[in-house]
Amino acid sequence: EKEVEELAGARSKLDSKVKEYEQKIAELTPFLEIPVDLALLKGFRHFSVLAGYVNRNVSLTVPHEMQVVKGKDRSFVLAIVPEKNRAEAERLLQDAQFQAVTIPEENGTAPARTAYYTEQIAALKKDIDAINIKLAAIKESHTGLLVACEEAFRAKIEQAEAPLRFATTSKVFVAEGWVPADRTKGVSEALDKATGGKVFVTELPVDPVHDAVPVEYNNPSFAKPAQMLMDIYSRPMYTEVDPTLMLAIVFPIFFGLILGDVGYGILLLIMCFALRRVLKGDDAREFLVVLRNASISSIIFGILFSEFLGFELPWAPIIFSRHLNIGGTEAAGQGPAIAELMVLAIWIGILHITLGRALGMINHARQDHGAHRVKAVLANLGWITVMWGILIGIWSMFALPLMPDLSKLPVVAGLPAGLVVAAVLIVMGILFIVRDAVLEIVELPTIISHVLSYARLVAVGLSSVAIAMVVNYMSIGMFIGPGLKNLSILGIVLIIVGVMVFLIGHAFNLALGILGGGLHSIRLHYVEFFTKFYKGGGRKYIPFGMKRRFTED
Repeated sequence: EKEVEELAGARSKLDSKVKEYEQKIAELTPFLEIPVDLALLKGFRHFSVLAGYVNRNVSLTVPHEMQVVKGKDRSFVLAIVPEKNRAEAERLLQDAQFQAVTIPEENGTAPARTAYYTEQIAALKKDIDAINIKLAAIKESHTGLLVACEEAFRAKIEQAEAPLRFATTSKVFVAEGWVPADRTKGVSEALDKATGGKVFVTELPVDPVHDAVPVEYNNPSFAKPAQMLMDIYSRPMYTEVDPTLMLAIVFPIFFGLILGDVGYGILLLIMCFALRRVLKGDDAREFLVVLRNASISSIIFGILFSEFLGFELPWAPIIFSRHLNIGGTEAAGQGPAIAELMVLAIWIGILHITLGRALGMINHARQDHGAHRVKAVLANLGWITVMWGILIGIWSMFALPLMPDLSKLPVVAGLPAGLVVAAVLIVMGILFIVRDAVLEIVELPTIISHVLSYARLVAVGLSSVAIAMVVNYMSIGMFIGPGLKNLSILGIVLIIVGVMVFLIGHAFNLALGILGGGLHSIRLHYVEFFTKFYKGGGRKYIPFGMKRRFTED
């Protein structure tokens, strides 16, 4: 500690000296074009020396010697006038918006003194660097001990403060708190062993609905990083379904559908591994794992879409093509299957929202009581039946790709059977919804808008493909290709420009793909999915004590 304080004090003095010399250089800068020993500009009895900047041309009508150094926006003026004419000279200078400058207390010309101080600053910075190296060595050798000591002392402080949280008398204490159900036996045995059997442990009854039960996630290891995304929204309540597992599975799928490029996925995967060296916090590590899973999903969908940095891979798209007609027939590939992609996105929305409403039924069955429980469960069922009733009605009237064709069903009472079923489902669903809350009926149009919102999975992905293909066409078709045909100086310049366009364009598109894939994927969960069943607001489980990282118990 003494050595560090001495080194830090020496560095502080050197820093102060560097700032002092930098200030002297700043004072000398206006006089760099004045070839006069600065000592000759002071100490006169019968003359005054005026120095400063003016914004316009100045003309003195008193006896004077003056030198003007013109600048871009203003000029520097050095004038010597008789002492008796000083006031008149200052008045004339003020008319030119004169801004006075202090004449430095120096011996020698301004360039010579500036060079001297520059050399001194360089020498001082070398000394500062040497001190920094010594401090870094001390830090390297003692960091482990210091953080371990800090943790050990913090543990002792928490132990000393523990009685303040308990009800205590001179002979006994009572401690009450929450313990995960599967750890209750272990905690009881540990307390019994620590006190030599002089402890009484009892488990109190818990009302999950009214008691503020703290929540600890209980997810498989691969889903734990997604808990960070859940906490950004809100931790689930004790009686709610925890959607972390579903988020961990579906978020990368949505991200891959949007980005869906092998090249971009590989670059994102490399970026995740590189950032692990920089980002050390637990939340940052979890975020990188989520991003890693999303990059792997992008690679898989890139293989299915046959995409690599906007180029088509040697095989045809395994599912649907997203290659647009950009750059002529060579870039057209199979052509985009926009209708099929849109229907695929709508199917995802239908299933995702149906799952959300089904989970809403489960949550209300867990949380509500009496007649309201039945109404709330049926209301969520009503939203499902209305949505599927609308879908069956559409399928009964139109033949759509990748969707059931119900237009050929038999006619019942003069109407197609599909429309009859659709009407029954819609009316039944509306009755269930109105029975729980009449005002909810104004939200019925959102059924269509929420499903169609999933079209962003295709729209954002197609925009990313379009940008990639435009970058390829500009860089290769407009610059690199013509440059290779004519390998002259101009051709080489075109090739260099084309390479720069290729690198910068794809870097920009990758950044947009990461932002678009991440934001739109999480938005579909937060806005379209969670609002159907999830409230959140759970209290985080923070166990008594501390998690040791640098010491042993």
